[in-house]
Amino acid sequence: MAPRKNFRNQAKKEVKPAAVVNKNGVKVEASVAASGGGFSGTKIFTWFMVLALLGVWSSVAVVWFDLVDYDNVIERAKEFRFNFSEVLQGKLSAYDADGDGDFDVEDAKVLLGLKERPVSVLLREAKEESAVKEPAAVPLPPISDDFIPDDSRDEATHPYEDENNAIDMKGELVEKAQPQQTLEESKQYKNQPGSPETKETVQLRYNAEAESVPEPEADVEPEVESVPELEAEFVPELKENAEDQPKDKLKEKAKKKKPKLLNKFEKTIKTEIDAAEKLRKKGKVEEAVRAFETLVLQYPQSPRCRYGKALAEDGLAEKMLSNDMLQKAIGTYKEASELPNATPDLIKATLKKRAERQQFLGRMRGALATLEKLVQIFPEDMALKNDLGVAHLLIGDNNSAKRVYEEVLATAPSDGFAKVHYGFILKSENKIAESIPFLRDGLESGDPGTDDGRFYFHLGDALQRMGDDSAYKWYERGHQRGHFASVWQRSLYNVDGLKAQPWWTPKDTGYMDLVKTLERNWRIIRDEAQSVMDKTTGLFVPEEENLREKGEWGQFTLWQQGKKAGESCRSVPKTCGLLERYPEATGCKRGQIKFSVMQPGTHVWPHTGPTNCRLRMHLGLVIPKTGCKIRCTNDTRAWEEGKVLIFDDSFEHEVWQDADSYRLIFIVDVWHPELTQYQRQTLSPI
Repeated sequence: MAPRKNFRNQAKKEVKPAAVVNKNGVKVEASVAASGGGFSGTKIFTWFMVLALLGVWSSVAVVWFDLVDYDNVIERAKEFRFNFSEVLQGKLSAYDADGDGDFDVEDAKVLLGLKERPVSVLLREAKEESAVKEPAAVPLPPISDDFIPDDSRDEATHPYEDENNAIDMKGELVEKAQPQQTLEESKQYKNQPGSPETKETVQLRYNAEAESVPEPEADVEPEVESVPELEAEFVPELKENAEDQPKDKLKEKAKKKKPKLLNKFEKTIKTEIDAAEKLRKKGKVEEAVRAFETLVLQYPQSPRCRYGKALAEDGLAEKMLSNDMLQKAIGTYKEASELPNATPDLIKATLKKRAERQQFLGRMRGALATLEKLVQIFPEDMALKNDLGVAHLLIGDNNSAKRVYEEVLATAPSDGFAKVHYGFILKSENKIAESIPFLRDGLESGDPGTDDGRFYFHLGDALQRMGDDSAYKWYERGHQRGHFASVWQRSLYNVDGLKAQPWWTPKDTGYMDLVKTLERNWRIIRDEAQSVMDKTTGLFVPEEENLREKGEWGQFTLWQQGKKAGESCRSVPKTCGLLERYPEATGCKRGQIKFSVMQPGTHVWPHTGPTNCRLRMHLGLVIPKTGCKIRCTNDTRAWEEGKVLIFDDSFEHEVWQDADSYRLIFIVDVWHPELTQYQRQTLSPI
């Protein structure tokens, strides 16, 4: 019986075709012969499977032997948000890491950390979420190439720089007792060749520190940097006055319009500018300078890029303590302000910053020229005019400052800043009664820049001279605001923590040897003083500090600010010889050594000295029996011939000479005994 035919049996049955002899006489299988000697479909499939299995085992080997750090690759992919759906859609350019416009091997190297990312890519990455619309640039008057002449010469003196004591409103309010000088104290960066080792070139000016504009710390997100207006430069803490003002007025003052620094084109490169700004604000000033230099090369007509470069150079100068770098920044500020299509806000911010940095370097005339240009461009901006008035005061041009403040008050009669400065100038002209309402109204306004110890000082002094006891109310307010150590002690050049008392004994000072030398030799000192008292010689000069209500008061100076007056000492060689071995006196840079002669009928207004860093010795030489006295705080005393009185002249004191003959004393200022040797060497002269 023949077996049944089915697919299973057919599959199991092996059918071997007959051999065929090829043309070379070699036997081959019929199936092979039929295919012409190539692979059959079955063979191709078999090879495909073999290759597939090899691939699988290769993958297993790679993983098993850890030939590729898959974890690192996965983390890199996550870091750069590698989306395979985008790859399939042909969007590889989104992962262009080297900025060449596509995704290639170089991009893969960057993604795997094998290659640094270009600066252009770093600039592109700091994209902000929103853009603030900027106004188009407004055509402005051209700025000439030479409109800001930097002048490093010493400026003229002015009422803000009166020497000696009394009504002395110079300098900073408080000098902390520190182990070393700060950048603020040095005024210029001091590690530069040829830069001054002390701050006297600018310290004695109209409190330039109070007017410096700190570099604004703007947020990263907004497209513009917050540049403070002039009012913010003085940063007063409005406590009492602020409480008396309406809330809506305070709220109005708090609101400040954000400056618009980008022109129309710069909005298109905002991301790149923001990236460089981000580096600067994070304190990476070297990288910021390089980033902005790249932007300036790419966009040489961009004022904002140039302004950013100036700010970065400014920050680098501060980090390096480099005057040269700061001078470079000042030049770059000028370049930015002169580029076409700069927005008005950018011009204002740039030139204000330039003027402030020029003042920092003591280039007061250059700063004045910068501010004059600003007022020319923005004639309606009263804050700029106020700043211009201060610039005139800094070079001693009170008349020009007065004209500026008169213009401001004609336009804005309630401007507190202009009022206090105008009142200050009137008082320096000895227009006491006229100065009072301006000083008082300006302080009561609470406007920024008015809460300043100088104005409390001069208002109180003016009221005292008019016989108005409300002076002490203003002194008390100044004390409460931290401007004065007390109602009585109203000096402004102060070192914190020094012992404060109006009257001292020789033992208190520790200068017993000096006191004994003066008292033992008082007749020698007296005789030499009388030998030069002849007015025809001109050696005694009238007191010029506007301290006298009436009478005659002359002085003959031997040492000033720690420097010997050689010509004077030749006239009184024995006296100078006695003092040579007492550096606490001859080296006192904040004091004087001088003869003082006062004629009958003289009254010296209540006043205070400029600093708590010194004590004042009075040696009686020729003292009438009655009529001569000195008050310090509420304690009144009289001189004796051959005896030394010691007091702290930073406390209020007053002098009367109602005798019938002249009074002659020898004044010797000495360092406060609690000052360290370092402080004595580094404190600025007065």
